[in-house]
Amino acid sequence: MDDGGPRLPAWVAALIGVISGAVALGVAQLVAGLTNPDASPVIAVGGSMVDRTPAALKEWAIRTFGSNDKLVLISGIVVVLALIAAGLGVLSRRRVGYGMTGLLVFGLIGAAAAMTRPDAGSLDILPSLVGVGAGAWALSLLIRRAEVHPWEPLEDAAAQGTSAWTDDPDAPPGQPARTSGETISVETPPVMRAGDDLYAFDRRRLLTGAVVGLGVAGVTGLGGKLLASSNNVDAARKTLAKTLPRPTIPARPIPAGADLRIKGLSPFVTPNSDFYRVDTALVIPGVDPASWTLKIHGLVDKPIELTFADLLKRPLMEADVTLTCVSNDVGGPYVGNARWLGARLADLLREAGIKPGADMLLSTSKDGFTAGTPVDVVMDGRDALLAIAMNGEVLPTAHGFPVRQVVPGLYGYVSATKWITDLKVTRFDQDEAYWTPRGWSPKGPIKTESRIDVPKDGDDIPAGRTTIAGVAWAQHKGIAAVEVQVDGGEWREATLAQVPGPDTWRQWSIVADLAKGKHVITVRATDVTGYTQTLQYAPPAPDGATGYHSIGVKAG
Repeated sequence: MDDGGPRLPAWVAALIGVISGAVALGVAQLVAGLTNPDASPVIAVGGSMVDRTPAALKEWAIRTFGSNDKLVLISGIVVVLALIAAGLGVLSRRRVGYGMTGLLVFGLIGAAAAMTRPDAGSLDILPSLVGVGAGAWALSLLIRRAEVHPWEPLEDAAAQGTSAWTDDPDAPPGQPARTSGETISVETPPVMRAGDDLYAFDRRRLLTGAVVGLGVAGVTGLGGKLLASSNNVDAARKTLAKTLPRPTIPARPIPAGADLRIKGLSPFVTPNSDFYRVDTALVIPGVDPASWTLKIHGLVDKPIELTFADLLKRPLMEADVTLTCVSNDVGGPYVGNARWLGARLADLLREAGIKPGADMLLSTSKDGFTAGTPVDVVMDGRDALLAIAMNGEVLPTAHGFPVRQVVPGLYGYVSATKWITDLKVTRFDQDEAYWTPRGWSPKGPIKTESRIDVPKDGDDIPAGRTTIAGVAWAQHKGIAAVEVQVDGGEWREATLAQVPGPDTWRQWSIVADLAKGKHVITVRATDVTGYTQTLQYAPPAPDGATGYHSIGVKAG
């Protein structure tokens, strides 16, 4: 269709553009399922956006959307792509080649994003390029199906939605005759006006084409997802669940008084389904343990490469460890406690032989994330693990199956690498981990903090005796005391629950008499070293939040 001819209505062209874009994404997803799920254009572009996200924007996203931040990002990308596709469809009213050129540009952007992802291969450009080809084909086909053509009415009847039958004896064969003076109304094609002329487009052909296009998009997209998830990960997890090794070094039993069992108080052991998830992976990597390996190299005397079977043969130990995300604001939810099973990381490093001067472990995840962990922390005797199980179950895929890193006392961004595949022994002055160039501190020791769980901020509660309870943490130091203050009064010491060691959070509770009216309740903790957390507020960036957690309630 050239510039001088009749054009489709804008809404029709926009619809065609959106359907063509959906076909492009669906076919791209299918090809990605056959090659590499991470090469899907939406995932590749989204991953590149995450990598380039400033620290302040990342913090805002986590505060605003929590663990749904990735879903929001992917949804936003899809919405933007739909709007662009609609615009390309409208542009195709002038010339279909314009829309195809636009599709090609976005296909090249997707291919370029895929090639910048970790472990990208030459085939990773295929999803975007094949998807663009399919989208261009759909665009051209749908434009042709809805092609505008002149409609030539007889007399004035067509303008009124009728057509006059002729009684002309010389009428073409097949044209019915009528009785003289008789006019019979028949349906005319849908019309639109272009200049001073009427033009018709075939809505039925457009509708069938649109339905087929959406069907292709849905089937290919679903097929791509099924192919991406059809690896052996689920089967391997189920098999391992039946043969999960027993720990060579079991953890000490959790003390009977570790959980105060107060309604609304975070349990001592966080269920796997409730454990927070903060990472950079838009799509959870599916890592088959049969092909998983871990390379330990760099400043070592003897590089090591482990298979998953090798790891299972090693002595395994249990450890109760509380993990905390550096993005956790004062009173925030990104902290949880679990019992982990894995191989001691320090033993592996001793076998490899750490060379003098090495001070950092640069761990790499399957999704390309890296963390820089201080060597001295891993080697000081704490229970730093390559974990394979969590709370007596095989690691969930969302939490790093088949293997993840767990290091007590450090924020996750420098220690808790999921889906770990590589460990480079190096130096902080030679390598940088993922978040360091984005403004975060290269080392991330966890700060002593506390939180009120009961009552909740803004609760209406009965006046009188009120139980106040929460958790406090200072991993690898331990919590020595927790104090509570009501309405700026004296600090009163809370009762502490038992703990199995210094690497977990600690529950606390206290009873206070609250008169009718509004009250402000504040908590602070002191760790075993004698340090009491500071009143001074600091945001999570660049090395963890500080400040007292306070809530407001109304007693009545």
